[in-house]
Amino acid sequence: MDAAGSQVADECAQYAGQYQSGFITTQGGNLLCSKIIHLITDNQVKSQVSKVLHECEQRMYKSVALPAIGTGQAGQSPAKVADEMLDAIMEFAGQKSVQHLQKIKIVIFQTNMLTDFYESMKKREDSDSSTTESLLSTFKSFFWGKKQSSENKKLMILEKKVYLVTFQICGESQESVDAAESWIKDLILKEQLENTVADEAIESFDETQIAVLEDLQRRKQVTIHLENKLSPPQIKISGISRDVYSVSLEVQRMIQQIKSTEEDQSKAELLYNLVEWRYPGHKDRFVAFDKLTNTQLEHAKLFKKPYLNVKINKKNYKVDLNTLKATDDQGKTIKLQRVAKDEGKL
Repeated sequence: MDAAGSQVADECAQYAGQYQSGFITTQGGNLLCSKIIHLITDNQVKSQVSKVLHECEQRMYKSVALPAIGTGQAGQSPAKVADEMLDAIMEFAGQKSVQHLQKIKIVIFQTNMLTDFYESMKKREDSDSSTTESLLSTFKSFFWGKKQSSENKKLMILEKKVYLVTFQICGESQESVDAAESWIKDLILKEQLENTVADEAIESFDETQIAVLEDLQRRKQVTIHLENKLSPPQIKISGISRDVYSVSLEVQRMIQQIKSTEEDQSKAELLYNLVEWRYPGHKDRFVAFDKLTNTQLEHAKLFKKPYLNVKINKKNYKVDLNTLKATDDQGKTIKLQRVAKDEGKL
């Protein structure tokens, strides 16, 4: 309520006692939303979530964000709340009459509750419902990044033109010809090597990484075979030993880069649910920074750095972490906001 501002508090006071269906609706205030639906807690989580979703559909809202209802002052079990909230969402999503509400987010402030919601999703994994499948994949992506399902995964094929070399061996006898052939084969085999790199992160390879692999094939004396239907996916590299070693190192570097990116995105998402940094936007409404910049600002403040350079609307700003003021290259100063989101607050 503090983050929403006095306007929302005044509306709540005005509508107190007039609520219908267990909730009242106010303007969004200083929060980055158009409306706020305030619930009157009655421990019937599934019923409350269902009412809110139908209210959003009736008012033609396109998205809604829900906290873990009842896990704060009401003290309800997170596992029970997870089951009831997801049951309500599944039932709502399965209705053919739903046309307007397209996105439902569950915002979990307390990281220890993530396991409860994940386990609740896993219990639905055996269902044949496409809605269940979609919800489960969305929830999993929060932990490990978005991955394509094995059924819908685009088959990545690396093509390499192989030039054949023909040896014609002439000798005084068949025995000397056979000896020369054996010597050539041994020489070739000594220079050949095959290495297999297996890692779950290979499943996240897209056109960018495939283009890098194709370029390596062109420049190096190797053949690269991507087997992305195996578990874990594999990349087989075969060719001249020295080139196999260098290409294998490059593949490992690409895998580590993907893992680091997914980890940074996951940390930024978690931090964004706890603290939100904002800058002034149109008509004095504050706008949230993107999640990575939000993370950089919060880390800079936590580690007591005096300044941090950021971009706001494609302009460079120097942020004073003590005063929360940002100054651009022309000397214009704006005031930033740092909003700590209340844990467990409905």
